Amino acid sequence: MIAFKVNGTDYQLDVEPETPLLWVIRDEIGLTGTKFGCGIAQCGACTVHVNGEAVRSCGIQVGDVADKTITTIEGLSPDSKHPVQQAWLTEQVPQCGYCQSGQIMATVAYLKTNPNPTDADIDANLTNICRCGTYERLRRAVHRAAALMRA
Repeated sequence: MIAFKVNGTDYQLDVEPETPLLWVIRDEIGLTGTKFGCGIAQCGACTVHVNGEAVRSCGIQVGDVADKTITTIEGLSPDSKHPVQQAWLTEQVPQCGYCQSGQIMATVAYLKTNPNPTDADIDANLTNICRCGTYERLRRAVHRAAALMRA
């Protein structure tokens, strides 16, 4: 049994410790906002927070998160009113939308450590991939979210 907390709920699951956290979140817990993209921790579609830090959940084993706290996109805000989510909507970032939960989770964690990023900071530190190429809207949304979080 592996015990951990997801979005404020305690879980004890009988799963193999080597199982990727992504599959436990999606298949065992039933939270499908975290997406499978590449399976090798490169694209970032599966980004969640583990103890407040952005982690690509396809590249971490569930055994490595025992007794830790995980936040998925579903747990970020009960009403989608988190400043990053609001900035995403205002700037109309999503095109297809598939990568957006990972983009948002990466941005939330990043803005905790850099509340006033430049475009160069964003490009260097937010490395999630968007196949639709909405990077300019994404940058605008990160700046807007940073301003909302500072206010």
